[in-house]
Amino acid sequence: MNALPDLAAEALNAAAQAARAACVPLAAAPRAQKDRALLAAAAAIRAAGPRILAANTEDLMAAENLSPAFQDRLTLTPARIEAMARGVEEVAALEDPAGRVLAEWSRPNGLRIRRVAQPIGVIGMVFESRPNVLADAGALCLKSGNAVILRGGRESVRSVSAIHAAMLAGLQAAGLPEGCIQVAPNADRAFVGAMLQAAGLIDLIIPRGGKGLVQRVQADSRVPVLAHAEGLCHTYIHAAAAPGMARAILANAKMRRTGVCGSTETLLIDAAIAPALLPLLVADLAELGCRFLGDARARAICPELGAASEESFHTEWLDSVLNIAVVDGVAAALGHIRRFGTEHTEAIVTEDAAAAEQFLNGLASAVGMWNASTQFCDGGEFGFGAEIGIATGRMHARGPVGLEQLCTYRYQVIGTGQVRA
Repeated sequence: MNALPDLAAEALNAAAQAARAACVPLAAAPRAQKDRALLAAAAAIRAAGPRILAANTEDLMAAENLSPAFQDRLTLTPARIEAMARGVEEVAALEDPAGRVLAEWSRPNGLRIRRVAQPIGVIGMVFESRPNVLADAGALCLKSGNAVILRGGRESVRSVSAIHAAMLAGLQAAGLPEGCIQVAPNADRAFVGAMLQAAGLIDLIIPRGGKGLVQRVQADSRVPVLAHAEGLCHTYIHAAAAPGMARAILANAKMRRTGVCGSTETLLIDAAIAPALLPLLVADLAELGCRFLGDARARAICPELGAASEESFHTEWLDSVLNIAVVDGVAAALGHIRRFGTEHTEAIVTEDAAAAEQFLNGLASAVGMWNASTQFCDGGEFGFGAEIGIATGRMHARGPVGLEQLCTYRYQVIGTGQVRA
């Protein structure tokens, strides 16, 4: 057998054993101790800002042939470092999710039964370009009582290492073991393979990245996976939309940050208002640097649009490209989303409450929005402090994954001497 996989398996085994050991004091740690670690980590991130930026600059200089969207995800700025530190502090301010009594009831025989939240255990996370994921995931796992092993992309290895050092400073300040938050020793792909085979050592794998990464993890993992599909999000402008609101929401949903999974990739617009409103929407976004691919009905209104294909509507661009389709009402919009969507986030813009309810109730997607930008699909914006990812599957968790979603539960049964007949 090749030596590299052996070395990767040894490294993963050592990390997993350290994480398992760390779970014991972490599960027993009171909220005050975990919060102390998080606040110290946030302070360390701020203090290490220049070092983190220098490491990020090295990552950017070493990376080759980056798309604009990928470069945006990889790049750190003083504002993003401050947002990272603030996100860790916001997690500290949230209630401790572990140990909550989720439900409690009594049986006719006098038994009292409680359903109580508890940490999942050891989380393995594989992510690609965004280095701030380490701080978000580390904070959420620590507060929820889970140990975490993270493997970032090779493009962000220096940035991840610098952020990890700040998170470790927080653990040390609070007297918690360093095994609570670990990173892979290098960017070797074999380490990911070892993580995926670590059933019994890792309790849950969370991939956060592009379609190829997620598909590989889902195909190869022997560990349960909490994953998301592509973020092929839609904004539907209904016939009863307020034009000014529609223009503002679409511009933000598409162009605020094109490389995030909550970015709108397809505009659906009702045929009744398309002749008047679509040219204005196209002009707004073109001024911001957007390019367009429209169906035949859209191009009949705006002949300058490129021609959209079946593949276009199946594509998560993560770039300044917008698909456009003209539809006939809510049912047609929902049909388009069912055909092309990935059950991530969809929005309707309308002043008609009945149409909005029809749209929201007709979605299978993890998140539906009414009169708001799809870019609000974010753990911080949901009040979770941060997120470990967006889940689009049908089991356990959907949408932004925060503290509560990183807990499972157990039962406590309290009797007074009952025996079963």
